[in-house]
Amino acid sequence: MAADQCAPPGVDSASALPTNLASASAGPEEDKYTTDSVVPLDSVDIAALGLGTPGTLTVGTLSDAPPSICINAQGQFTGFDNELLRAIADKLGLQINFVGTDFSGLLAQVASRRFDVGSSSITTTDARRQTVGFTNGYDFGYFSLVVPTGSPITGFSDLAAGQRIGVVQGTVQEAYVIDTLGLDPVKFPDYNTVYASLKTRQIDAWVAPSQQAVGTVQAGDPAVIVENTFSLDNFIAYAVAKENRPLIDALNSGLDAVIADGTWSKLYTDWVPRAVPPGWKPGSKAAPEPKLPDFEVIAAENQLGDDAPAAAGPKSTFAQLGDAFFSWDLYRQAIPDLFKTGLPNTLILTVSAAVIGLALGMVLAVCGISRSRWLRWPARVYTDIFRGLPEVVIILLIGLGLGPVVGGLTGNNPYPLGIAALGLMAAAYIGEILRSGIQSVEAGQLEASRALGFSYSSSMRLVVIPQGVRRVLPALVNQFISLLKASSLVYFLGLIASQRELFQVGRDLNAQTGNLSPLVAAGLFYLALTIPLTHLVNYIDGRLRRGRTPTETEDPLTPTISQEMV
Repeated sequence: MAADQCAPPGVDSASALPTNLASASAGPEEDKYTTDSVVPLDSVDIAALGLGTPGTLTVGTLSDAPPSICINAQGQFTGFDNELLRAIADKLGLQINFVGTDFSGLLAQVASRRFDVGSSSITTTDARRQTVGFTNGYDFGYFSLVVPTGSPITGFSDLAAGQRIGVVQGTVQEAYVIDTLGLDPVKFPDYNTVYASLKTRQIDAWVAPSQQAVGTVQAGDPAVIVENTFSLDNFIAYAVAKENRPLIDALNSGLDAVIADGTWSKLYTDWVPRAVPPGWKPGSKAAPEPKLPDFEVIAAENQLGDDAPAAAGPKSTFAQLGDAFFSWDLYRQAIPDLFKTGLPNTLILTVSAAVIGLALGMVLAVCGISRSRWLRWPARVYTDIFRGLPEVVIILLIGLGLGPVVGGLTGNNPYPLGIAALGLMAAAYIGEILRSGIQSVEAGQLEASRALGFSYSSSMRLVVIPQGVRRVLPALVNQFISLLKASSLVYFLGLIASQRELFQVGRDLNAQTGNLSPLVAAGLFYLALTIPLTHLVNYIDGRLRRGRTPTETEDPLTPTISQEMV
């Protein structure tokens, strides 16, 4: 079974300060933001911290970047960043609630007070300070350059235009490649995807945070870290809304307290044991120097005492693909979580959104064929907007825009907003599908029903619309399948571990193990849902076209009432 990368590796995995540092930067940039001191811990007023939920620190974090931030095998958010924040919250007497989200939306959610704190190994660039505020630093950052084994690239100076240089979108590494190196990188949504692309040589290099590089590149992988460079943009810190200075001050006080009592040193040694660069320390300028083991010595001893047999030669491409996608042990590990957590949430999101989409879509369809322009035009505008915008944009706009407004009704739980966003998106497509189906029904059907004495509304409800729906049933099921897959985007709004859907459960286990098999397992669940559904609708459609087989007591030549009407 693959190792759990979201478990503390311990001091035995200690690493020395890299000797292969890029010559352009010998250490961290000048620190302009660390506070000289902090307010006394016992003077912090918990009631004045401006928390979304009094007494509870709501934290937005990630699940796919071990060992700093991840979900472990027990389904709990952990990692160095989050365990340190737990200790700080304990010093302040606060409960803590971790909520998973995507990095691209994290800072915006902190700025809008969806989260009290953002915890994601965030480097404190000046550009980010325009959006959020930051605490004092709790970690330093440097970049690692990771390349496929045997690559001619040996350092940052070898990176050039025309090469495919991978970065995770929205990170400081992306800014470094674009602004400092002047190159155009290939952007990926998460660390596991970019590393999988590197191992299969779809990209030439990966500029990665050092913690993720060291934690991700495993012995025997067809990849190697060739050079490191310190971050050009200050330290790593927790993000807080800019105007919430009381909370920033309180977290700074808690950080100094866990440094003073040795908690920071213990967590650092357990999770990210690597030598600290000269001149850097966590906390305020008044915080004591943390007492750490001599990681340089431990790393040297481990290297000298490593009498393990030499690694086998490189695996073939097919062997690598087999290991990455078809690990049966990981399938067995993933399936229980996919059943217990992912499947119910996926079904709840999809079915609830489908009900909203069908109801609102029918209204849009009827309005779209109305003779009144006051009904047609709003329906057209709605449809154009919700069909024209990307799904993730709509989800973020509704989640971040309506979230603060209806927070009292939802308890600041984005789950209902995610369902609403999916339903509103589905309605735009379903409305057009239903409208085309209704308009495809021959005009004579309506005229015949009116001649039999039905009103216009009764004719539409009992004659025209049922036939129109039957004609577009396959298209409706296709839309339902699309909605099923789009349910994974709700994670952008921030969900607790028990609210994750199929894709996110697979993605988190992928992050724990560095193996893509859990994502394949999640894909099999999607297939198990969609394939029977497709065949079911084909059966129903065929049955409707053939009609019902008469029973023995019925005369097949005797027309039914509905047949007479038609």
